[in-house]
Amino acid sequence: MDLYLNGFHFYADELGRAVEAHHYCTHLTEEMHQCVIFDGNEAGARLIGIEYIISERLFRELPEEEKPLWHSHHYETTSGQLVMPGIPEAVETVAMRQLSTTYGKTWHTWQVDRGDALPLGIPQLMMGFTADGQLDPARTAERDRRLGTDMAEKRRARAEIPVPQVAPGANAWEGGQTPQLRLEQVPVRKP
Repeated sequence: MDLYLNGFHFYADELGRAVEAHHYCTHLTEEMHQCVIFDGNEAGARLIGIEYIISERLFRELPEEEKPLWHSHHYETTSGQLVMPGIPEAVETVAMRQLSTTYGKTWHTWQVDRGDALPLGIPQLMMGFTADGQLDPARTAERDRRLGTDMAEKRRARAEIPVPQVAPGANAWEGGQTPQLRLEQVPVRKP
C-alpha cells in the first residue's frame, strides 16, 4: 500500500451519517486502485471497509445496473476535502488531478459511527460528497487540525484542476434513490 488518502464517506441511504475514512491504497493496474479503509491512521485503528477506484473509461464500460454502486471523485478532489497528509502540495495536486476523473465503489463493514465495538451487521454501501454544504464543516475543520491540513488552502491549490462532468449512472443517491444491502434468509443450494 503506497498511497494514503484521507476523506469522508457517507452511508448511501443516509447523507447525514458521515465517516472519516483513512484509505491505504495500491495500484492494481494503471486504471484501478484498491484500498483498505481504517477509522484512524495510528496503531489500533480498526479496519472498517474497502474501496475500489477505477478510471472513467472503466466506469463507462460497466453494466448499467452496476453504475449506481459507484460515486464520482470530482468534488472530493477539487474541493480539498480529500487530502494526502505529509505529501508536498505540488505532488498532492498532481495526484488529485489524476483522481478527479475516477469513480469509487465503497463498502464499510464496521459502523464505527454507531459506537459498535465489533463489525456488526452487513456491509453498507457508502458514497462521496458532491457539493459544498453536504458535510458539516466542523468535521473537516477537526480533521484539518488533527492532520495539519487545510481544506480551504487545498481548494486554492487545486483551482486549476478542471471539474469533470460526472458520467451518467454515478452518484445515484442524488436522484433520491440508492442501492443498499438488506439481510434475508435464502435456501442453501445443493449440488
